[in-house]
Amino acid sequence: MKRSNIIMLLFALLLPINFFSISAQNQNRRMNIEEFEKRKVEYIKKEAGLTQAESDKYFPLNNELTKKKFELRKNHRDKVQKIKDNSNISDAEYRKLLEDDVEVRLKEASLEKEYATRFEKVLAPEKLYKAQQAEKDFMQREVSNFRSAREGNSNSNANSNSRNRRP
Repeated sequence: MKRSNIIMLLFALLLPINFFSISAQNQNRRMNIEEFEKRKVEYIKKEAGLTQAESDKYFPLNNELTKKKFELRKNHRDKVQKIKDNSNISDAEYRKLLEDDVEVRLKEASLEKEYATRFEKVLAPEKLYKAQQAEKDFMQREVSNFRSAREGNSNSNANSNSRNRRP
């Protein structure tokens, strides 16, 4: 067999392997929401010292608040995207975006205040404070871990790409 035929045969055999490897890497980059929520609940329970009875009352309420805040942000992102899709954004549209951003933050603050009184009915102030701090700490750790993993992947991809290049 000629050398070029051997190279083509190897290329044809290795291409599907690379495709499946890349596909698996992309799947690993996606976040498993159920696993994330499970880790978050366990972390908060441990850090705040919540009993099972307290957890059973706190987390449904916390999830409700989170869902409402998510919807507010999603609606804002949708508005932003509609305007961004327009290549000629006017000052009035930018002003509207700025105003909407402030409105979202005010609505979130209002939700926080509303839920604060509801949370105080299910947890003592100390545990509520610890639970909220634990959630903030958890989120910061997760973002940091995600970024580190992503940077590690991009560095390893860059290294493997540089190794595969010919001089």
